[in-house]
Amino acid sequence: MMPDSEPAIIFDGVSKIYADGTAAVDRLNLAVPSARLTVFVGSSGSGKTTALRMINRMVEPTAGTITVDGADVAGVNPVRLRLGIGYVIQQGGLMPHLRVIDNVATVPVLRGQSRRVARKAAYEVLERVGLDPKLAGRYPAQLSGGEQQRVGVARALAADPPILLMDEPFSAVDPVVRNELQNEILRLQSELRKTIVFVTHDIDEALKLADRVAVFKGGALQQCDEPERLLSHPANDFVARFIGLGRGYRWLQLIDANGLPLHDIEMISAEKLSAAALADGWALIVDAAGAPTAWIDAEGLRRHHAGAPLSDTSCGVGSLFRPNGNLSHALDSALSSPSGIGVAVDDAGKAIGGIRAADVLAAVDAKRGC
Repeated sequence: MMPDSEPAIIFDGVSKIYADGTAAVDRLNLAVPSARLTVFVGSSGSGKTTALRMINRMVEPTAGTITVDGADVAGVNPVRLRLGIGYVIQQGGLMPHLRVIDNVATVPVLRGQSRRVARKAAYEVLERVGLDPKLAGRYPAQLSGGEQQRVGVARALAADPPILLMDEPFSAVDPVVRNELQNEILRLQSELRKTIVFVTHDIDEALKLADRVAVFKGGALQQCDEPERLLSHPANDFVARFIGLGRGYRWLQLIDANGLPLHDIEMISAEKLSAAALADGWALIVDAAGAPTAWIDAEGLRRHHAGAPLSDTSCGVGSLFRPNGNLSHALDSALSSPSGIGVAVDDAGKAIGGIRAADVLAAVDAKRGC
C-alpha cells in the first residue's frame, strides 16, 4: 500500500444538475492525492468526465465546493485557473494552423513568456515525451495519431503545471499505439510526479495506470481505491460486474513477486548431457552461459543416451520468470513448465532457481488476509 499523500484536489458535496433535472454528478465527496495518478472510470453518462471538467471550471458545479491546492476554484479566475492546469483530450486537441513547436509553446506564451524562450523549452518537452525534434516544424495533419497525442501531452506539460487533467486521451488511437502511450505516461509520471486525473471508460487502462481508481455510475461515486484493493474487495455488485471476468487474474498482475522462494533445480550443461545421469524427476538443460534451453526427465535422458535426438526427448522450458515480476508472471511460469517448476532467470538470462505454483497461491492467501 502506498504512503498517504496530501490531497491536491478535494470535491466536497459537489453536484452538477442540468436544467432538465439530470444529475450528471451527485454529491461527490472525493480527495485526489497529490503527486499521484487517479483514474476516473465508468461507462458513458457515469459522471466521470463532468467531474474532471469541474476541476478547471469548464463545467460549473450546481452545488458543493472544489478546492485545488487549498483554494476554492469558484474564487479563481477561470482563465488563470486553466493556464495553471495541464489539459489533454482525445487526438491532442491541437490547433491545426500552428506548427508543432508553437502548439507546445502556447500556454507558456499565454502566461507571458517570450516566444523565443517558450519555443526553446518546447523543444526540450518534445524530447521528454519521446518525439523527434525534427517534427517541431510540421503541422498536426502531418503527424500520426500517436504523434499528435504525444504533442498534446507535451503541450500540457510545457508550463510545468503541478496538475494534469487527461480526458480519455488515448481512446482514438489503435491498441498498439495506446499501449505505447500508456507506458510513456507511466515513465513520465515516475520522473515528474504530477497530480494527474485521468478519465477512461476502459477498466484495464485504469488498472494499468492508476495509483487510485474512482469508479462512477449514474453520477455517483461507487468506490475509490488502489487497483489491488479494488480487485480484491469490490465495494458492491456494480463494481464487481464493471471489473468483469478475470478479476483474479488482473489482481495477480498488480502484486509483485518479491519474497517468493526460489527452489533449487537440478541443472545439466548441454555440453555434458551425454555423460549425465538422472535417476528420476526432471533436470533443466542449460547452455554454456547458464541460460535454460529445455527440460528433460529421466526417461527422456535414457532415450537420448540410446540415440534418440534431443528434440524428441526433451520439452520446452515454458515461460521464464524474473524475480522483479508479478505473481501472474510467477504462476504462468510454474503452470507452463512441464516439470511443474517455473524457471527463474536473472537479468542476463541465467537460470537461478525455480518457482512453484503452491508458493504463488500461498502468497495470494497472505495478501488476501491483509
